[in-house]
Amino acid sequence: MIYNDFNGKKLSALGMGNMRLPVIDGQDNKIDVELSKKMIAYCMEHGINYYDTAYGYHGGQSELVVGELLKNYDRSSFYLASKFPGYDASNWGKVKEIFEDQLKKCQVEYFDFYMFHNVCEMNVDAYLDPKYGIYDYLIEQKKNGRIKHLGFSAHGDIECMTKFLNAYGKDMEFGQIELNYFDYKFQDAKGKVELLDKWNIPVWVMEPVRGGQLAKLSDDATLKLKAARPDEDVPAWAFRFLQSFPSVKVTLSGMSNMDQLEANIKTYEDNRPLNDTEMNLILGIADDMISKNTVPCTGCHYCVSKCPKQLDIPGLIRLYNEAIIAGSGDFIAPMALAAIDKDKQPECCIGCKSCEKVCPQTIHISEELKKFARKMGRV
Repeated sequence: MIYNDFNGKKLSALGMGNMRLPVIDGQDNKIDVELSKKMIAYCMEHGINYYDTAYGYHGGQSELVVGELLKNYDRSSFYLASKFPGYDASNWGKVKEIFEDQLKKCQVEYFDFYMFHNVCEMNVDAYLDPKYGIYDYLIEQKKNGRIKHLGFSAHGDIECMTKFLNAYGKDMEFGQIELNYFDYKFQDAKGKVELLDKWNIPVWVMEPVRGGQLAKLSDDATLKLKAARPDEDVPAWAFRFLQSFPSVKVTLSGMSNMDQLEANIKTYEDNRPLNDTEMNLILGIADDMISKNTVPCTGCHYCVSKCPKQLDIPGLIRLYNEAIIAGSGDFIAPMALAAIDKDKQPECCIGCKSCEKVCPQTIHISEELKKFARKMGRV
């Protein structure tokens, strides 16, 4: 197992994410405890010492199961991370109640790592609002030793992350973002890494294989990768991509079975970052995936000046593309739409097509916005 230094601690470069534990009969809140026990035992035997959970994972069961299984190991042998669920507005005024509950569920006296969960457009103002006392309480717990390291996870865009960092960045010890070779351009993860680097904040990675989407590619893409590295399987390329970033300290993988776990641990037996040729290859494959499945908007904004409703058309199309790529598992688009004014939603397009007359990509914008509205169940 590869280890990275963080403030004198040796963290396993591969961390066990506990959002996708094996379940029984396909029911997310019924974790297969016996199989999970075997998986965590295998993790411990093979050097994984970082375990990530959260209040809402598996319908609230993840913290319970992880706590029950990890209590069998010496507390100094692992690092445990959890998060405050500010993505849910009903939790904003309950930071003390929830934090205390999390410690009890996990059967620990402190969290090694704790985060503001899912900083995004719909909750960043609440996180920054002193009336909820979220920041003050978490800083107090850090001073009391019940949080060893405080950070944040984010699904928001760079503007949102910048807003959060301008307020709290001086106190953030790590930032957890969705980083993979697909989202490097698609969600501008490249810009997010650069932002964290600017703040000297180490990077934690979630969704390294984008919920499994990067574990199996087209036959053509697979052949290209095999030609470049005959000894590497397709999923390993996602991790080798991440090994190419010096600021990445921990990569979390939500492994659901022993095969995934064994394969990922094998990958992290050594450090094999991509060279320039290999990096261009994998990013080119990502470009092909994006171009074949999404609306080809380049974000030029010519359309916006012609829209009588002043809709942020590029922004809406970006969210539509996210919904297209993520499919039924999409949650970013609904969250972002919830933070947009009611008169700026995709269904507010009146179909005048003024925007289409100036679109360099000749996109049928009004039609795409209608599709987006239908996909989101808004019409």
